[in-house]
Amino acid sequence: MRRVVVVLALLLAFSGAGTAHAAGYRYWSFWENEGATWAYATQGPALARPADGTVNGFRFAVSADSQDAAKPRETPDFEAVCGATPAKSGSKRIAVVVDPGTEADAPAGEKPPPPLAACARVAAEATSADALAAVAKPLRYNGDALLCGISGYPESGCGEQISADGPTPTATRATGALQEPKADDAGGPPTLGILAGAAAVLTLTTAALWQARRRRA
Repeated sequence: MRRVVVVLALLLAFSGAGTAHAAGYRYWSFWENEGATWAYATQGPALARPADGTVNGFRFAVSADSQDAAKPRETPDFEAVCGATPAKSGSKRIAVVVDPGTEADAPAGEKPPPPLAACARVAAEATSADALAAVAKPLRYNGDALLCGISGYPESGCGEQISADGPTPTATRATGALQEPKADDAGGPPTLGILAGAAAVLTLTTAALWQARRRRA
């Protein structure tokens, strides 16, 4: 029985090791305006091709994943941003909202610039990334096409993991211009498969000890 307790204790320690200090990732998230609310975009801005009259939002913050990602704090409607920009054949108008977030989420030594709301007139086939570039240069990307900076903010860093002890730079993989960092890919909590494997080891150990007691009896 003592062996089972030891294995169980090791299992619990292992399952908690990956989450003890992880608090989230510092990155730009991409949003689409649905009426009066923001919805987390299902595509990166390099893939999304919004129609004329769309509102796109970008928010810089520390977030664990898409479920708790901070939304842009303002939700202006299209007319408030692009009402003075007339429609033009062969182009479209995209309202772009950029929220650099709060000082609490800013990298050390940096201060968030003022929020931006601007109307981007772009080609009819343009992506959300094109619309952003039209109103908020310079943009900064990493080698995996992850959007790292808007209008020069932040000056450095890209999707780094933030722990209770401060930022922990990690390698982030991305397939679009803006992809949410994956906890498992960036040194986060153990995957479900690993935990399931550890649980299986515990079950086999318990069964072996039970069989041994039966033989002795």
